[in-house]
Amino acid sequence: MITLIYLWKIPTRLIPRAFYFMATQKITLRRFNGVSFVKVLGTGKGETFTPADADIHRWGFLVTIDEKFLSEFDESATVQKWRAGSVNEFRAVLDPISSHGKWSGNEPFTPTVTKKFDGQIAAITRARIKWNQNFRFWKAVPPVTISLAGSKGLIAAIGIGEAPIGLQGTFSLWESSNALKEFAYTGEAHTRAITATATYKWYSEELFARFAVREVRGSL
Repeated sequence: MITLIYLWKIPTRLIPRAFYFMATQKITLRRFNGVSFVKVLGTGKGETFTPADADIHRWGFLVTIDEKFLSEFDESATVQKWRAGSVNEFRAVLDPISSHGKWSGNEPFTPTVTKKFDGQIAAITRARIKWNQNFRFWKAVPPVTISLAGSKGLIAAIGIGEAPIGLQGTFSLWESSNALKEFAYTGEAHTRAITATATYKWYSEELFARFAVREVRGSL
């Protein structure tokens, strides 16, 4: 199984249609041949990774799908509807390297690539934040965001989520696995956040996954 992530930037006049698609397309996507996992996504601008960061001009979805259905999916009516109204399309084809944790009770990313992969890397984080920990979590985010923005080897990063509050995630692209590891495990702000996560138990569910980037179309 491969992982696809699509993100579309849309003009203001089509924002109501985007909300409609978000509400109705999840069922359609689940029924598509070869699809085993679906998440429709709102996005953040990648500046603060808090609810204030929400970008109502960019929407998308993530699916895991049998590779033999990739072309069929890319040409499907669902994708074409988004494509027709967008001013920018981003698509990444990803092969899972490792995944820890769960997403809505599922373990959607089965590793298919060796951890020694030396090409570009994508990372997805996703967490369900406990309601009584939201403000503490948001307070901890800005230093990590600053550290992320200045990280060597970072290509791009944005916020993703199924809801603006409580369900938070990130999608980032890196030049190499070493660049990602350096940010995750040696950056002072991020290591402090990891310690705080263990101390305050912010999350009721969390996931961190790494992927080999097979193909990228468009830009974030």
